[in-house]
Amino acid sequence: MNIVVLVKQVPDSGAERTLSASDNTVERGSANNVINEMDEYAIEEALKIKEAHGGEVTVLTMGPERATESIRKALSMGPDKAVHVQDDALHGSCAVATSKVLATALGTLNADLIICGAESTDGRVQVLPHMIAERLGIAALTGARKLTVDGAQLTAERQTDEGYEVVTAATPAVVSVWDTINEPRYPSFKGIMAAKKKPVQTLSLADLGVAADEVGAAGATSAVVEFAKRPVRTAGTKVVDEGEGGVQLVQYLVTEKFV
Repeated sequence: MNIVVLVKQVPDSGAERTLSASDNTVERGSANNVINEMDEYAIEEALKIKEAHGGEVTVLTMGPERATESIRKALSMGPDKAVHVQDDALHGSCAVATSKVLATALGTLNADLIICGAESTDGRVQVLPHMIAERLGIAALTGARKLTVDGAQLTAERQTDEGYEVVTAATPAVVSVWDTINEPRYPSFKGIMAAKKKPVQTLSLADLGVAADEVGAAGATSAVVEFAKRPVRTAGTKVVDEGEGGVQLVQYLVTEKFV
C-alpha cells in the first residue's frame, strides 16, 4: 500500500507563540519549530499499516526551507522518503490555498491512503482533510481513534463527544487521526542516521503548475486584520462575607453579565 503522511512544522505549543507585526501571520522565524504533535500519531499509524500490509510511506510537507528539520525528524521514525513543497510565494497561505497545493502534490504521488493529524496546533481549523479529499474526489474518514485496513477497505472509529461512530470507505481515501489512536515510537539512533540518507524531493509551485497569485497572502480567502497580546492578569475582586457576602457576589455576577 502506498501511504502518504501529511506533516506540518509548527511553533512548539509549549512555548509562547505570537503573530508577526509585519503581516499578522504566525511568527515562525524565531520560534522553536517542531513537528505538529498530531502528525506524529499519523506517522505511527502509517508505519503500523506498512508493517502489517507492506508498501511504502512517504512524508509530504509544505513549508519553508527550515521545515527540512521536521522532515528529517519524521523520516527518523521510519518512513521511506519525503516530498517538500517549498516556495517563497507560499508564505501566508490560507487553508483553501494550502489544500490546493497539497492536493496537487498528492496527485503526483498516486497514494492509496493519505493520513494526517486531525488538526495543527497553530491553526486548529480541522478542515484540511475534508478540503483535500474534496479536491481529489475521494472519501474522507476524519477524527479517527482507530483504523482497520482490510485490503482496499478501510474502517474507522470516528471519535465524537458522545462516544464514536463506525465509518467505512474504500481506498484511495484521506484519514485524519486523533492522539487516541496509538503511541508514536521514538526514533532510534539507527533511524536518525538512516534519515540523513533518505531521499527528499523538493517541489516548487512551478513544478506543480500552481500560479503564485493563487496562494500566499495575495491569494488568501481569509486574513488576520488585527491582534493584541493577552492582557496582563490582574488581581481579582475579593468579596469579604460580613453578612452580605451572598448579595455582593450576586451583584458582582450581574455587573459582569454572568447572570
